[in-house]
Amino acid sequence: MYNMDQYDGEENYMPQEDDWDRDLLLDPAWEKQQRKTFTAWCNSHLRKAGTQIENIEEDFRDGLKLMLLLEVISGERLAKPERGKMRVHKISNVNKALDFIASKGVKLVSIGAEEIVDGNAKMTLGMIWTIILRFAIQDISVEETSAKEGLLLWCQRKTAPYKNVNIQNFHISWKDGLGFCALIHRHRPELIDYGKLRKDDPMTNLNTAFDVAEKYLDIPKMLDAEDIISTLRPDEKAVMTYVSCYYHAFSGKQKAETAANRICKVLAVNQENEQLMEDYEKLASDLLEWIRRTIPWLENRMPENTMQAMQQKLEDFRDYRRLHKPPKVQEKCQLEINFNTLQTKLRLSNRPAFMPSEGKMVSDINNAWGNLEGAEKGYEEWLLNEIRRLERLDHLAEKFRQKAAIHEAWTEGKEDMLQKRDYETASLSEIKALLKKHEAFESDLAAHQDRVEQIAAIAQELNELDYYDSPSVNARCQRICDQWDALGALTQKRSEALQRTEKLLETIDQLYLEFAKRAAPFNNWMEGAMEDLQDTFIVHTIEEIQGLSTAHEQFKATLPEADKERQAILGIHNEIAKIVQTYHVNMAGTNPYTTINPQEINAKWDKVRQLVPQRDQALIEEHARQQNNERLRRQFANQANVIGPWIQTKMEEIGRISIEMHGTLEDQLTHLRQYEKSIVNYKPKIDQLEGDHQLIQEALIFDNKHTNYTMEHIRVGWEQLLTTIARTINEIENQILTRDAKGISQEQLNEFRASFNHFDRDHSGTLGAEEFKACLISLGFDIANDAQKRSGIMDAEDFKTCLISVGYNLGENEFSRIMSIVDPNRMGIVTFQAFIDFMSRETADTDTADQVMASFKVLAGDKNYILADELRRELPPDQAEYCMARMAPYTGPDAVPGALDYMSFSTALYGESDL
Repeated sequence: MYNMDQYDGEENYMPQEDDWDRDLLLDPAWEKQQRKTFTAWCNSHLRKAGTQIENIEEDFRDGLKLMLLLEVISGERLAKPERGKMRVHKISNVNKALDFIASKGVKLVSIGAEEIVDGNAKMTLGMIWTIILRFAIQDISVEETSAKEGLLLWCQRKTAPYKNVNIQNFHISWKDGLGFCALIHRHRPELIDYGKLRKDDPMTNLNTAFDVAEKYLDIPKMLDAEDIISTLRPDEKAVMTYVSCYYHAFSGKQKAETAANRICKVLAVNQENEQLMEDYEKLASDLLEWIRRTIPWLENRMPENTMQAMQQKLEDFRDYRRLHKPPKVQEKCQLEINFNTLQTKLRLSNRPAFMPSEGKMVSDINNAWGNLEGAEKGYEEWLLNEIRRLERLDHLAEKFRQKAAIHEAWTEGKEDMLQKRDYETASLSEIKALLKKHEAFESDLAAHQDRVEQIAAIAQELNELDYYDSPSVNARCQRICDQWDALGALTQKRSEALQRTEKLLETIDQLYLEFAKRAAPFNNWMEGAMEDLQDTFIVHTIEEIQGLSTAHEQFKATLPEADKERQAILGIHNEIAKIVQTYHVNMAGTNPYTTINPQEINAKWDKVRQLVPQRDQALIEEHARQQNNERLRRQFANQANVIGPWIQTKMEEIGRISIEMHGTLEDQLTHLRQYEKSIVNYKPKIDQLEGDHQLIQEALIFDNKHTNYTMEHIRVGWEQLLTTIARTINEIENQILTRDAKGISQEQLNEFRASFNHFDRDHSGTLGAEEFKACLISLGFDIANDAQKRSGIMDAEDFKTCLISVGYNLGENEFSRIMSIVDPNRMGIVTFQAFIDFMSRETADTDTADQVMASFKVLAGDKNYILADELRRELPPDQAEYCMARMAPYTGPDAVPGALDYMSFSTALYGESDL
């Protein structure tokens, strides 16, 4: 018997992979392959005990060789076999073998001792497959996968460099024979000239692999090339059994593969970090360039001369706020997230912190962004002020033109009239009439004094408001003033002349005089009424238009009295006509005291009556417009008064979630993502409010008494909310990354969070230097002496003595070192993520330069240098090329041509030297 120590324990292994149904028959081709493969596999072990089998179902019937096989492959002694030749003895031996298999945690289904003793081929093959699965395949482990999956992964890894090999299973993937040849060539390239093999010649490939494996690798020939090629799908169990022999034959290479895996992992991390750094630099450069181009445009305060041009500027600004800026807000947020994620990955992989190029720090971008928003706010205020100014200027300019036109029309011919010397040849009555007429003119002139003063005041205001056409306004105003002064002088001169001749005049028609005196003010009142009825108005509220409407109604109430006055004046004129007709007075049909006639009074009166309904319609339309403006104000206010508090509430809720410790980090992340989804779903309401705000601006509404929220407040709050939720989610993701990478438990995280929250008294999410020091002390760090973790079994003095005895004397310098780790930008604050990174560094191990260096030494066969061929053989192609491109030539005394220095390369990966 094959003697080994007795197995004295039980282990739980995976059950038998395939149940053997006693009612089904194997495919004849598969059965043939299994017979040959399983027989060869059994003999490869039985030969160690000096025996073998010829017929697999016959030679195991008495159970003796079956028990011997189990002892050889397990290294344990089974119960003493029965030496009798009777059936009962054979069944007893087979049962002992089956019981031993079952004791190894293997579930035997449908396989009994009687079938084995009776020579049942199917049951015998099923039993042998169960043994192979348990003792040859079950313990295979590759990268956290085991058994069949582990073996398949091992085959895929080893054949990956061979482009014409694609191992996906244990049947048709091996039919062309290249898979077997690739396994041998990968580990023993001198045995096979792989370059001469062809995919279309499977017979040669299979025979080459089988012959080489049997001759040089001590792997018996378990399959025939003809059987594999002639079968549509080779038997999976036979192929898996044969391939497992290759695995065990090359298992000595496992140490090198493990070392290669470690290097691949480290290089992959380094490559990913380099790509993240390049992405950050590009995104930062693009964002800063956009800000640099945008700020001069926002700082341009060159005003336009027309309302249309300024409104176009406002529309351009709206496009900027609505279309151009939001994507840049997202880019800025993504830039901060990428920066934080990169720094976290660098800390987790024990790499130096990433320092962006000069001027591209997150703080630099924030400063540039602040300058952009400052310019933006000033630009919007300037636009609105300019629009208000231009609106006021347009109104004043129109009012100036109307009043000037009315005055110029009134003064037309007045100078010629005042310069006439008609009194020199007039009769006494005509002289008296001229005198009275002049007195009426003086009254009219005095009445026009206010209009001239208004014209001058409007011109002055236009100058003060920097009206673009001020020169023409000033010239026209100057002409009016000069003409007014001339009229005053001429009036005074004519009055003196008439007074000198007044003594020569004896009679005057009192009726003409009375007509002139009453007609002049009435005419002036009608002109004033027409001017007022045609005067343009600008209002901004319902109250203002209601005031104008009330004044208009009061004016209409005076019309009956005015009509009575008109009738009275016309009555005087009729009385004059009656007297002239009665007494045949030679008056030439004109009133010597005034130029106003009844026809003019009636025409102006009709004009006033015509303008009243027009004024009514204008006031009604303006009232409707103001009502619509009020509706827009209320519509905007109703939404803003809901959205503003909602944003504030969400900000507070996110703040609470980020500092509370309800559930795991995954629960918090799920909760935050649900919040993010609800926030994003709220975006249509923001867009609707933007639309209402645009309607308000298009209606030139500049105030809203129904709400304290402006669109700017809502935009800033919304942008801050999106940035806050994205930043908070990123912090939780980084905490999960830290926890998983460093093996920190949920309880440790909760303890860290509780300590952090306790000292974060202002709930800002950050700690000052003193708060951070107090937090470290609360977690067991004696900052006064060292940054070591508390043990729970020393008092303060014992711990201090212990630290000094091993060479620690850190004090404030140690705390300064810790602060340089958690606050590399010297902001004076410590975020929770930096705090977690530091605590995880103190509580977990990470890859080091020495570990990577040791791994390279394994691949190099304990040499102080490594060759390019060794890198290509053990590493994936892209990572092998990465190493060769960055490794310096080795210059030691034992250097050979092509030697590469893997030691300096390993230290450079962790920032301890330069590549």
